[in-house]
Amino acid sequence: MAKAKTQHVCRECGAVSPKWAGQCGDCGAWNTLEEAVPATPSGPRGGYAGEVAGMTRLGEVEAGEVPRTGTGLSELDRALGGGLVHGSVVLLGGDPGIGKSTLLLQTLAMLPVDDTLYVTGEESAQQISMRARRLGLAVDGLRLLTETQVENVIATCERERPRVLVIDSIQTLYTAALQSAPGSVGQVRESAAALVRLAKQRGITVILVGHVTKDGQLAGPRVLEHMVDTVLYFEGDPDGRYRMLRAVKNRFGAVNELGVFAMLENGLKAVSNPSAIFLSRHQGPVPGSVVMVTREGTRPLLVEVQALVSESHAPQPRRITVGLEQNRLTMLLAVLHRHGGVALFDQDVFINVVGGVRVTETAADLPMLAAALSSFRDRPLPQEMLAFGEVGLAGEIRPVPNGEERLREAAKHGYTRAIAPAANAPRKPIKGMEVVAVSRLSEVLDAL
Repeated sequence: MAKAKTQHVCRECGAVSPKWAGQCGDCGAWNTLEEAVPATPSGPRGGYAGEVAGMTRLGEVEAGEVPRTGTGLSELDRALGGGLVHGSVVLLGGDPGIGKSTLLLQTLAMLPVDDTLYVTGEESAQQISMRARRLGLAVDGLRLLTETQVENVIATCERERPRVLVIDSIQTLYTAALQSAPGSVGQVRESAAALVRLAKQRGITVILVGHVTKDGQLAGPRVLEHMVDTVLYFEGDPDGRYRMLRAVKNRFGAVNELGVFAMLENGLKAVSNPSAIFLSRHQGPVPGSVVMVTREGTRPLLVEVQALVSESHAPQPRRITVGLEQNRLTMLLAVLHRHGGVALFDQDVFINVVGGVRVTETAADLPMLAAALSSFRDRPLPQEMLAFGEVGLAGEIRPVPNGEERLREAAKHGYTRAIAPAANAPRKPIKGMEVVAVSRLSEVLDAL
């Protein structure tokens, strides 16, 4: 059998070299040549099935609903946008030991055994069996394949015709067309491309498990995230109880959807009311604690923002945030000094979001200032009160998206008073909820 020819392509300028070199001869960049399979000029081009694609008018395309298959885990279905889509490719990333294999094994156990295939390149069949028994899963008929060559995986899928294929993990697969080691940039890219073609040709739902780097990013080439349809990140403290599944890309649903799971002895369990776990249960009002309503995808979520303000004995006071943006806290404290008359230049300010939630939206501006001011004055705020809103540099309170939906979610959890931007005030009164509409920072200080 003839040896497959390979070439090296510069990822910066696209120059082609017959062999690897430390520096690209065209653009001069270092360590940018990656092994790739040369494209053959002959053969079919166009769609996944090999036929030449014809031009179609957009108005002639039927915009029907995408058929989905429920996984049996409500929080996973939420992150996916409603369930698994036939012919889609999902990339699941997360830290080692966070529970990726456990989640996928539980998912396959809830689907018909004849429709699934679990391909593992990291663990043996005995290890998978031990995990299934420890979790108490009925997976006696689950089809398992221990293989690392992508050509053999595709051949098995052509023969067995599964509807859901799990690859654990994409970094362990390799293609015989390349000579580099599994896990290299070229191997990951070519293996993923072959599995994407398989998914589109046969209508198979492919779930790829991806490793992450020490920075928390998916390992391998960035193009891997562009090739797949959905990218999910499994987050959480491995020593903690709760895990969060966040969708950062989804061609069939909303991005930034959040699914919450609890890690129990018998596996992961979906948390239907995550707001309850992100709120501390104080026996009485405490200084520096404010509840806000944030949004994760299409879900309003109640979280608690805590602040601790203490006198600083260092030349440079500290500004530390956990779950929020640190630079934004520095800016808000300057706004509080300029437009509110409260100076914290000699105070250390610590801000934390309870439960390990990351809040990236500007609706956290008002809760951060309220919590910091409450801690600085040592005056607790009412437990049944919450706040949300964006604070501008001119001291104005700007509206945030879906304000009325946030207020209704807070009313469901028993909150009776809310400080919100005037533009987010509901048109009709919400039963049991008093909304204090504010438009300037001075009005916020009076309301507090």
